[in-house]
Amino acid sequence: MATVPPGIRLLVSFNRDQWYRALTFILTFLLYTSFHLSRKPISIVKSELHKNCSSVSELATIASSSSSSSSSSSSQQPPLPSLHADMDCSWKPFDKRNYRQLLGAMDYSFLCAYAVGMYLSGIIGERLPIRLYLTVGMLTSGLFTCLFGLGYVYNIHNLGFYIFVQVANGLVQTTGWPSVVTCIGNWFGKGRRGLIMGLWNSHTSVGNILGSLIAGYWVSSNWGLSFIVPGLIIAFMGVVCFLFLIEHPNDLKSMYAQNISPGKSQVPAKSWNGVNGHTEVYLQYKDNKTQAYYYYEDSVQYRKSYDTELLLPRDSVCVPTQPVVVVKRESEPSAISFMGALRIPGVIEFSLCLLFAKLVSYTFLFWLPLYITKAAHLDAKKAGDLSTLFDVGGIVGGILAGVISDKLGKRATTCAVMLLLAAPTLYGFSMISEFGLGPTIGMLLVCGGLVNGPYSLITTAVSADLGTHKSLKGNARALSTVTAIIDGTGSVGAALGPLLAGLLSAGGWDQVFYMLMTADFLALLLLLRLVTKELTSSKSRPISAVELKEH
Repeated sequence: MATVPPGIRLLVSFNRDQWYRALTFILTFLLYTSFHLSRKPISIVKSELHKNCSSVSELATIASSSSSSSSSSSSQQPPLPSLHADMDCSWKPFDKRNYRQLLGAMDYSFLCAYAVGMYLSGIIGERLPIRLYLTVGMLTSGLFTCLFGLGYVYNIHNLGFYIFVQVANGLVQTTGWPSVVTCIGNWFGKGRRGLIMGLWNSHTSVGNILGSLIAGYWVSSNWGLSFIVPGLIIAFMGVVCFLFLIEHPNDLKSMYAQNISPGKSQVPAKSWNGVNGHTEVYLQYKDNKTQAYYYYEDSVQYRKSYDTELLLPRDSVCVPTQPVVVVKRESEPSAISFMGALRIPGVIEFSLCLLFAKLVSYTFLFWLPLYITKAAHLDAKKAGDLSTLFDVGGIVGGILAGVISDKLGKRATTCAVMLLLAAPTLYGFSMISEFGLGPTIGMLLVCGGLVNGPYSLITTAVSADLGTHKSLKGNARALSTVTAIIDGTGSVGAALGPLLAGLLSAGGWDQVFYMLMTADFLALLLLLRLVTKELTSSKSRPISAVELKEH
């Protein structure tokens, strides 16, 4: 008999629960990758819009001078410059001298709507099925992303149209983060949370990279497709979410109960709601002296048996009877309130820290390609491709932050050290980026790791830790609200950063980098109390090792 191939042996070594965990990990990774993929095109397209307009304005000025000088000799010459400008520069709001402020206002409209909507999204998400809530959000986000691109197709010049699309898209995109974090937290409740979340959170950088490459492919020829293609991708992933996303391991129990048959006979099954809404499925049957029942918890099967004493003697007349299993039912926990979530230790500090950390990260997200275009004198496509290195560094930084915080058991200290190193690195980047491509590449990688490391750790592992804090007494429904509060507060910074960058860049890019360094130092100061508490604790252990109820 031939031996079983090693690959097959590896596949069958995983149980059903591990396969479902892997499916959830990969699926939620791809779902949120598509969210960031659809946000990135605006940062690539904005430099192309201004480049076209400014170059046409210069051409118009030169042609106008030439036309004036030759008007005495040829009074019949047509006004070619205006015709040329109409043909090559049709998105006029961005060809004015205040183009940076207009582009910053567009970023601000998206991010401000995102920040406001995020506070509501977590509360709503706890009260609706996550799969349906996320599906609707992804489909509508795809619609609005495509609408922005259709502005190119239908030659729309109204700034109000683009701002409306940005606001609407910002609101519907808030469905994504609380949903996927809650889902991944349900499946990976304990152990190595920093490493798992660090790997998983690389979807942010992967989405930014893919979004840059896709948008950059069409940016010079047809920037409308730079939005339409990502919009179709996120809409398609919304359909995939509807078909395959499993919110919680307990959602599989009804399917398991229908397929279980102890011995060779089918057994009637009944189910009750247990603690925290976990359904326990009991299969009842009777032999001469033993009653057995099965129940499932987190997809692991247990069997218990015990002697059953009947009221009627065993040797007397047989009476058809069904043994009764009495199960004490506890009420399902209610969703946590907004103020209740704020009272969880550490939520306020990490939320405010994320405000400044996300301010820095999103300023890079929305303005880095334009900065590279101006500083390194590259075209829009090359600048967009080069900006992906920042996200490559962010992947490494997020994983390192998770591994180190797992090892040390100090989430706040890990974030603080990276923030302390990030501020001088930002200053170095502003200086070195003028000395050529090689140093710029190196500093992009380092800056990406130090800037995105704390951002990644707070939005994933820290949010999951706080959302399952021991003070909640096993109430798993708090995770979505806590995640929304932390990320919603961070999104306020994400809205302010690009807006301030648009205003300050008019006076020089140095002012933008001073603003970013100040934000990093403020984020560090907000963590000092938690860092002191971690360092002075007599017994250090990983946060993820806190005794949590499986959820």
